[in-house]
Amino acid sequence: MNHSPNANIKTKEMLTSVCAALALAAVVFVTQIDSISAQASNFQGGSPTVSQAPDMTSIRILFPAGVRSSWHTHTWGQLLMIEEGVGMHQTRGGPIYEQLPGEPWWTGPDIEHWHGAHPDIDAHQLTIYEGSVVWLDPVTDDQYNGMRMRP
Repeated sequence: MNHSPNANIKTKEMLTSVCAALALAAVVFVTQIDSISAQASNFQGGSPTVSQAPDMTSIRILFPAGVRSSWHTHTWGQLLMIEEGVGMHQTRGGPIYEQLPGEPWWTGPDIEHWHGAHPDIDAHQLTIYEGSVVWLDPVTDDQYNGMRMRP
């Protein structure tokens, strides 16, 4: 076979380019391995176990100003968090508490309570509970407009 000098030069240039690209890729990979490993796990000291409760509910509710739930209970209990605005909650026979964003409120199992928005301010609420809800009587205007306090 008779090869021209130009063909040999082009082949050498192509091989040189491929080798340079592979070398560059190797350098980038080796220098980034620590970063890739750190991003692969967001937990240190082991791996947590994630489990899903089949009957757990988590919802976000926007209560317009003046809106509240009826009295009710939860078989497992309920965790509330106001995300925006001012919320209110009360357990039957207890004081009415105003709740601000970032303040969690836990009601234990089978405790009668209600929650909702301040009379003048909307409340965006995150609620998490497991099990069922037992709905009871409506919260009257007199109950809702009772003396409020901060926890």
